[in-house]
Amino acid sequence: MAEIVNLGRARKAKARRERESEADANRRRFGRTKVEKTADRDAETRASQLLEGKRLEPEKD
Repeated sequence: MAEIVNLGRARKAKARRERESEADANRRRFGRTKVEKTADRDAETRASQLLEGKRLEPEKD
């Protein structure tokens, strides 16, 4: 015998799953905090300054 399904409940569950998958994608795309972004930017700046400081000849303009 077939299982009886409440269509309203099934539609809401499907919509909930879709919203959750979209929220997960947004978390991955935009989920970094300002502190994390700033720390990465500072580390990149420090690395470039360190490399620039070890240059043997200054750059010519």
